Amino acid sequence: MARQRISSGSDLEARFAYSRAVVDGDWVFVSGTTGMNYQTGEMPPGIAQQAEQTFENIRAALTEAGAEIGDILRFRIFVTDPAEVDALAPVFNKWLGNVRPASTLVVTALTDPRMKIEIEVTARKGSAAPLDG
Repeated sequence: MARQRISSGSDLEARFAYSRAVVDGDWVFVSGTTGMNYQTGEMPPGIAQQAEQTFENIRAALTEAGAEIGDILRFRIFVTDPAEVDALAPVFNKWLGNVRPASTLVVTALTDPRMKIEIEVTARKGSAAPLDG
């Protein structure tokens, strides 16, 4: 199976030579994704709202790749302010509470000062976690 590249349509992908996601066989690698709404260009102000939009963006990439949120095996979270991490728990539990992938959280600066969170995921198609947790 040939490698498949998935684009969100963001101009950053062409500018910095990357794809929103890459599919290689059953594996799906979703690039670091932020809370930018790609249709409107808007960035929500709060970290929880940005995380919610980030997961919507990730779901869109996974869907195009033939995968789903339940197929996520690993996610890496990058945040700009450790004081805001607790606000993410409800969002993470909503999206990943039954999936419970391996995870790493890093505090760092991001390229746009409006960005409070960036998430990257690795998924394997067909490996969806059971819904009973």
